[in-house]
Amino acid sequence: MGWFSKDIATMDDLFVHTLQDIYYAENQIKKALPEMATKATSPALKQGFETHLRETEGHIGRLREVFRLHGVEEQGINCPAIDGILEEANDVASEVQDKPVLDAALIAAAQAVEHYEITRYGTLVAWAKQLGREDCAALLKQNLDEEAATDEKLTQLAMDGINRKAA
Repeated sequence: MGWFSKDIATMDDLFVHTLQDIYYAENQIKKALPEMATKATSPALKQGFETHLRETEGHIGRLREVFRLHGVEEQGINCPAIDGILEEANDVASEVQDKPVLDAALIAAAQAVEHYEITRYGTLVAWAKQLGREDCAALLKQNLDEEAATDEKLTQLAMDGINRKAA
């Protein structure tokens, strides 16, 4: 079927596939955040990554609950999009020597991740509602709201001085 690893015949199949995608993505992000925190030189950015790691663990827990509520096996599927975003972030971070520029690059990479997650969660909330799964939609909306808040915090860090120092 091109985009997908298996045939998707129904909206429910599409919902589960996308749920598996974001589950994989969240687990990859959980692995990447400690390294991003280590590379950050701004104390506020470092703290932001550490806080988001704890939030990401909560996102994974909510996703597990959505799998359970929906009656499907908890599993992830490879997500080339998040793998590429994280690989690019790692490549850029390993090339930048100037510490303020590194922090700006880390924020940009983190926001790329956040924007991916926001699109996935927004879609999943809409689909869960369409499928009559308000219980799942409520849990997914919590993740969506936290991802949007993290994106806003990253924007504030950039605007409040990290980008100015990098320039």
